[in-house]
Amino acid sequence: MNFRRGRYREEPEINLVPLIDVMLVILIFLMVTTTYSRYTELQINLPSADATRQTERANEVIVLVSAQGQYTVNKVPVVYAGAEPFAAELRRAAGTLKEPVVVVTADAKATHESVIRVMEAARLAGLSQITFTTESPANR
Repeated sequence: MNFRRGRYREEPEINLVPLIDVMLVILIFLMVTTTYSRYTELQINLPSADATRQTERANEVIVLVSAQGQYTVNKVPVVYAGAEPFAAELRRAAGTLKEPVVVVTADAKATHESVIRVMEAARLAGLSQITFTTESPANR
């Protein structure tokens, strides 16, 4: 006796949804755990400006940073003894100026730490407007 006679036999098929789920999880895992060591190979070219020289304004506090880490505030040499004393020196240089702008002119070979010290002291002094000077390519 053939009980299955006339009955349609269903073809087996592979369900792809679980396979896609597993592949996505593996892909996300690989993307998260992969480390990129290419950042050590970056070559950085510092920007230069083509703008014309801006005239000096009366509300500027000019800070010069030398390659050796020496500081000058408004043409007066200042020894860095910490952020608070340097902030007091910036406040003194700003005096009664309305909205003073701190202009940082750093040597190309000055360390980033030297420039960050000036920025930190300006923040402590309450001077929020900071700008940097650049060298035009023609002057190089």
